[in-house]
Amino acid sequence: MVATDGVDGTVTRYETHVEDGTVYVGGPDGPLEIGPLDAVLDAVGGPSWTISYSPAERDRHPEMDTSDAGLTVDVVDMMHTMTFGERFVETMAAHPTETLEHDELSPRMGLFVGKLLENLEHGVD
Repeated sequence: MVATDGVDGTVTRYETHVEDGTVYVGGPDGPLEIGPLDAVLDAVGGPSWTISYSPAERDRHPEMDTSDAGLTVDVVDMMHTMTFGERFVETMAAHPTETLEHDELSPRMGLFVGKLLENLEHGVD
């Protein structure tokens, strides 16, 4: 699961995929397991995300296009659009997949969910 950017393909990006209910991100050494899809969906509030803008956001950025407000996005579809550079994949790989006693997510899944939330809130670059 590798995508390349640029005409000469010099920047490698690794794609996200779901297989048998588990989220994976491609990596230089093969797929990197992130964790159960259900846990990711629970962490972001469910399988769909509705785009919204607060009055404060609208006031701060009056030039911002908010025509997508109210649009509902499928979270799994958003995950499939996400790609990661080698450095971020290596950082995720260095974090454990075990969830600590009082946490809901493993450190690796926490990094992934944080990036997913960022993309849901601000869009994919």
